[in-house]
Amino acid sequence: MPGRVGFSRTTPVRGWHYANNAHPLSIDDLADPMKDEVAARAASLLRQCRVATLGAMHDGAPGLSMVPYAVLPEPFALVVLVSALSAHTKDMVREPRVGLLVREPERAEAPVHALARVSLEATAQPLAADDPRYAPARAAYAGRFPDMAMLFGLDDFTLFALTPDIVRAVLGFAQAHSLTPATLASAWRAGA
Repeated sequence: MPGRVGFSRTTPVRGWHYANNAHPLSIDDLADPMKDEVAARAASLLRQCRVATLGAMHDGAPGLSMVPYAVLPEPFALVVLVSALSAHTKDMVREPRVGLLVREPERAEAPVHALARVSLEATAQPLAADDPRYAPARAAYAGRFPDMAMLFGLDDFTLFALTPDIVRAVLGFAQAHSLTPATLASAWRAGA
């Protein structure tokens, strides 16, 4: 994403550098031998969970909402079915850059700081019925939420594909990793 300013991990040892106009380096760039394991665990979390927190810009401020999601394996994207009446749908149309957070549920015996989570910076795009991704996206969503398939018959519901641009997987306390979207997509397909 041009113009992105941030910090990126430059080596497997401790040390960060300021990165102007560049994506953070991914775990792939570090030739990390854990890459496949991290990607497999991140894909597993996307399978286990069915709800994400969606962050979209609302009137110049971040707005959060809960969205059930399915996964479109090719081209890889998270798929949400949203109502035109909801603020987050209008927000995604106005500003398609969104954030998603999928996290494992809290457990009494697990410290909350160690909960696994996957965060994605993504681009949201509504899928028209003539889009080649529409039929497989609809099938993925209806397959995951068969009790909600009737929503496709309502005029105000639209499928959106949320295509990841940046992926971060935190698999426990102090276990943060960057993945490329392609690495996560490969792990998803390998576990299907």
